[in-house]
Amino acid sequence: MAGLMDLDERENRTPSGGNGTALAGPAAPGVFVREARKGDGETLWTLVRGLAEYSHLEHEHVSGAEDMERHFFAENPGVFALLAETADGKTLGFAVWYLTYSTFAGTPGAFLEDLFVLPRERRHGVGKALFQAFEAAARRRGCRRLEWRALGWNAPALEFYKRAGARVLENWLTFRKEL
Repeated sequence: MAGLMDLDERENRTPSGGNGTALAGPAAPGVFVREARKGDGETLWTLVRGLAEYSHLEHEHVSGAEDMERHFFAENPGVFALLAETADGKTLGFAVWYLTYSTFAGTPGAFLEDLFVLPRERRHGVGKALFQAFEAAARRRGCRRLEWRALGWNAPALEFYKRAGARVLENWLTFRKEL
């Protein structure tokens, strides 16, 4: 499996070349965000591993690159990914999201499962570029609400989301049941 250092060493396609087009020009100088495409499974897996390490949740990271390829690039995927890159294809971070629905509002929404920027790439607008691309992709699909979770100890993330205009839903708890 690839490690985080491999992302700098790999030859990635440029965001506007070959098999896809950048979703947005640089929201931050030199940062482009594009939709992940078939063949990006290993890159996504490596970034998810980095997120697991940062979050001290390595023990929960059991997926493989083949899982990413199978779920993100199926004919009708239920989950979507965005990659932030430099113009020369260096990977900087990613966002993973999926559609939801609000029965109360009667509208679709989007849930941001993960947003992660490599630690050495932070404080340069990469997270903002990914979040804006996520918001734009959700709007294109008619979503009227964005939701996500953040770890309570992750003060930089909490501040980032507050600056983005989000509010904490204090009366809602997250439940999980493994199947």
